[in-house]
Amino acid sequence: MATTRRHYNGKTYETHLLRRTFREGGKVHNETVGNLSHLPAETIDVIRRSLAGETFFSSADLVLRRSQDHGNVVVVLGLLRQLGLDKIIDPTHSRQRDLCVGMVVARLLRLGSKLATTRQWDNSTLPSVLGIENADEDELYAAMDWLVKRQAKIEARLAKRHLAHDALVLYDLSSTYMEGRHCSLAKIGYSRDGKKGTLQIEYGLISDQEGRPVAVEVVEGNTSDPATVPGAVRKLKDRFGLREVVLVGDRGMLTSARIEALKQDGLGWVSSLRSPQIRKLVDGGDLQLSIFDEMNLAEITHPDYPGERLVVCKNPLLATERARKREDLLLATEKKLAPVLAAVEAGRLRGAADIGIRVGKVKDHYNVGKHFDIQITKSTLRIARKQDEITKEAALDGIYVVRTSVTTDRLDSAGVVRAYKRLVKVERVFRGFKSIDIAVRPVHHRAPDRVRAHIFLCMLAYYVQWHLERAWASLLFRDQQTPVNDDPVAKAHRSDKALEKASTQQLQDGSPVHSLRTLLDHMRTLSRDTMSASSDAAAATFKVIGQPTPLQARALALLSLKPTSL
Repeated sequence: MATTRRHYNGKTYETHLLRRTFREGGKVHNETVGNLSHLPAETIDVIRRSLAGETFFSSADLVLRRSQDHGNVVVVLGLLRQLGLDKIIDPTHSRQRDLCVGMVVARLLRLGSKLATTRQWDNSTLPSVLGIENADEDELYAAMDWLVKRQAKIEARLAKRHLAHDALVLYDLSSTYMEGRHCSLAKIGYSRDGKKGTLQIEYGLISDQEGRPVAVEVVEGNTSDPATVPGAVRKLKDRFGLREVVLVGDRGMLTSARIEALKQDGLGWVSSLRSPQIRKLVDGGDLQLSIFDEMNLAEITHPDYPGERLVVCKNPLLATERARKREDLLLATEKKLAPVLAAVEAGRLRGAADIGIRVGKVKDHYNVGKHFDIQITKSTLRIARKQDEITKEAALDGIYVVRTSVTTDRLDSAGVVRAYKRLVKVERVFRGFKSIDIAVRPVHHRAPDRVRAHIFLCMLAYYVQWHLERAWASLLFRDQQTPVNDDPVAKAHRSDKALEKASTQQLQDGSPVHSLRTLLDHMRTLSRDTMSASSDAAAATFKVIGQPTPLQARALALLSLKPTSL
């Protein structure tokens, strides 16, 4: 097919000729078979491509063989690879590494047990991209066993990336209830999930000062908070080779005994005093409450805390909230005690022992029984508030004291308070663990190492989520940049842009604001479809990736990814 162009009077004329070439008498001849110039340009293009060997068929003959989620796989797996997490898991490519990467990604895409994960493999392009389509649950369990043996090396690589020798390190503990009764780690202990009497495990999390998870340790469910600190210290010193870090933990974690141990190990720390210790400072005159008439932060020293700095703070908003909560609990307790009081007055309940049993069942339900004066005789019951004690406690509302070994040349008073308040970032990690995004619970595994591997997989999944939320901050209900608060004691405030997004639930272009989950769900609709030109099962197939919506294109662009990135 030949195309010629000629220009005449400022116009261009195209001629499309269908020609054939043949040899005759030892010579090559060209013959014009027909003039196609009168045909539409689209038809001419189809003829040219057909002569070049392309095959065409009617759209009515197209058959959609399979549609798989793809956009969410591109986002999560693409970001994981950008972060180099696959190489952090193991620098050498292997099937075990691909299986572990698949489980980490699947944790964010569609929650489920390992059995459910394999049943859902074909719903997305994840297994085909990783080459693990035929993996079953037994192979996933074997990969978990492979992963947990490498946990120490993986955590060391993460620590090398995110923890400097003089870094602030956040540490806290949480718990998760178990399914079944056959795991040796499962014990009855203090449940942070409010599941009293259930078997649980506990896990301590080490993160950098921004809340990015670095390491996790699983312990028995009845382990006290302070007892987990030595393990965290060993990781920081022996496994990660850090010497000058500052460990930040809450007052239940860093008790006086653990602080003494930290001093012996040469580590710095930031924690806070318990209420009785603050009361002792006030009663002894070492902490004058009048100091808060002019300021909300001051630094003091005390002989009971040699070599330490005590930064005392008062937050009026926190004081108001604690007073409100105390009054609500007192009223709720009085409401529960009222039927018991009525029964005694009506003579339906008699005897000091029986009355005491009924009172004991309800007075500490809200943990404010100490604020009631309860007098019981054989036939009477008198309940009154200990108003003097309540007033005395209320005087300390909103007051907290941060204690630290860090010197002023490294952190000033405001810096000490900010460092302690960074623990909220670890609490955010735990909420992420237990939210619908990661859903660490319920835990069905029995073998201790499988439980450890499960928690570690969840930590790695949150590591990816941490970075994804920040990359997508402009599309989500969150701050794009953490506002800088000049007053470290005051309540943190969201930026004006974040408040506007929350109130209007719209972005500046009028499109809706998303949560991480709804945006990932929207990315799922960017599918990869398997098509064929015939309903014949033996017909050849080809794959087509859909056209991204404006939101999908924007979400991909924020990650420097394309639908064809994988």
